[in-house]
Amino acid sequence: MSTVRSVLALGSNLGASSDTLVRAVADLVDSEHVRLRAVSPVVRTKPVGGPEQPDYLNMVIEVETDLGPYELLAHCQSVEDVHHRKRTVRWGPRTLDVDIITYGAWTSDDDALTIPHPRAASRAFVLQPWAWMDPGAELGGRPVAGLAAEAADLAGLVPFEGV
Repeated sequence: MSTVRSVLALGSNLGASSDTLVRAVADLVDSEHVRLRAVSPVVRTKPVGGPEQPDYLNMVIEVETDLGPYELLAHCQSVEDVHHRKRTVRWGPRTLDVDIITYGAWTSDDDALTIPHPRAASRAFVLQPWAWMDPGAELGGRPVAGLAAEAADLAGLVPFEGV
């Protein structure tokens, strides 16, 4: 079976977020179907949208997988569940959020899975770690580093030294 490279964004702002991110990366690649290719630095960010809540820790990873896009989504959601993710308030606080940002060149805009992620191109908490991880990365034909520089939330992003 052929493999696809996929970029995943991880975030947490409840509980021991730093530990959660480390364990979540391990859980995501603890499968014969998902291999870790690259890991970004972790950043501390202010929440974007949603209710008043604590700051987030965010990071991006690149994986190689032979799972289909919906199978990868189910895998990511199962890892969120292991880390007690509750979906009660949209953009609310969470123990773990795992978003599929890209899945090779595949695109989709259905209700279950939109690829590329619909808000990734405007969110520094995804773009800047991704640009640090892969300086040549592009999203929608534009350099990720350039998109990060234009993102409204860039000023609130701080490298996190705890992981």
